[in-house]
Amino acid sequence: MKRQIPKPAEIFELMKFKKFELDGRKRRLDAALTIEDLRKIAKRRTPAAAFDYTDGAAEGEISMQRSMQAFEDIEFHPAILNDVSHVDTTTQILGGSSAMPFGIAPTGFTRLMQTEGEIAGASAAGAAGIPFTLSTLGTTSIENVRAANPYGRNWFQLYVMREREISYGLVERAAAAGFDTLFFTVDTPVGGARLRDSRNGFSIPPQLTPQVVLNAIPRPWWWWDFLTTEKLEFASLSETGGTVGELINSAMDPTIDFDDLATIREMWPGRFAVKGVQTLADAKKLADLGVDAIVLSNHGGRQLDRAPVPFELLPEVVREVGDDIEIMLDTGIRNGADIVASLALGADFTLIGRAYLYGLMAGGRQGVDRTIAILREQIERTMKLLQVSTIAELEPRHVTQLKRFSRDDRQAIDEVERDLG
Repeated sequence: MKRQIPKPAEIFELMKFKKFELDGRKRRLDAALTIEDLRKIAKRRTPAAAFDYTDGAAEGEISMQRSMQAFEDIEFHPAILNDVSHVDTTTQILGGSSAMPFGIAPTGFTRLMQTEGEIAGASAAGAAGIPFTLSTLGTTSIENVRAANPYGRNWFQLYVMREREISYGLVERAAAAGFDTLFFTVDTPVGGARLRDSRNGFSIPPQLTPQVVLNAIPRPWWWWDFLTTEKLEFASLSETGGTVGELINSAMDPTIDFDDLATIREMWPGRFAVKGVQTLADAKKLADLGVDAIVLSNHGGRQLDRAPVPFELLPEVVREVGDDIEIMLDTGIRNGADIVASLALGADFTLIGRAYLYGLMAGGRQGVDRTIAILREQIERTMKLLQVSTIAELEPRHVTQLKRFSRDDRQAIDEVERDLG
């Protein structure tokens, strides 16, 4: 090959530098290409106790890990030669429209993650055209969430408290504020054993123990935000103090039953969903009762460890009750491809919790916007590569759930072991 001395003009043409972004928050968020990237930023910027409250789960965190692994253990089957120059991600759920097939799940104590809290989540959801769900244990009032998202879809997640009048009052306030859907949560008779919180001495509000102070030294911005903004207010708790588990156990009532469900349902004028369904039998019972929707959820792995994985439970629930009730799913979603796979297997909608909070911790409202943008890009790209142009075109044929060790395998092994004596 003939060689030549490079011409200066050609070298200078290659030396094109990207303009330096002076806004540090925008710079770090633009560099985040995945939810895991946002998680790493969040971990650097948030004290360990607050980060671990979000990032952790119950006991050995087996349910959480299995739920994420289930999404990794899928195989897509793309079609070919379809026009996907444009894809439409809009969908209908619970009597209304959503610009994308996911919404923001209810999360507790959200302003502890970053002081913009639910206001950032609700306003970002409204701008993106997706629903936002406020938790009973949220740190922003029902009315202020409505003010932050006046034209978008707001949903309210309800815990039934020991003092029933508190719960009834919240239902009435959410209805008066125009929230269109109530999530009746059924998986929290008591708090799960969240060991990271116990080991960190995490309490509400945070206590300035030597361990907390030491961890906060390299993160002064978090403490500045926390100490110079308005005092935390909870939607349902008149007083705070103690670990998260202690607060939940003091407020929740392990005696709640189907009579409570019927009472709340009668009070609520809008759409009614039950969150925390983990068996086919319960899904069938709720379908027979005529509720509008169920959320297959193990509470992000934060309650009963080794609970069923919602994504693995999804196909049989869809097969049995999918024509009778809307089916939503959460837990383990870290990628838009996870959402696409869920829809292909029959879910009507999905919810994101930790993914939203990682964005919030990484950059407040802008970080939540970045979470939504990342998932939107991943959903659109996955749909195009599968060569489907609408949500309705996604079908089970597009996805195979690969099994590392299925229930059928376990039963076969048990039978062999019995035969061998």
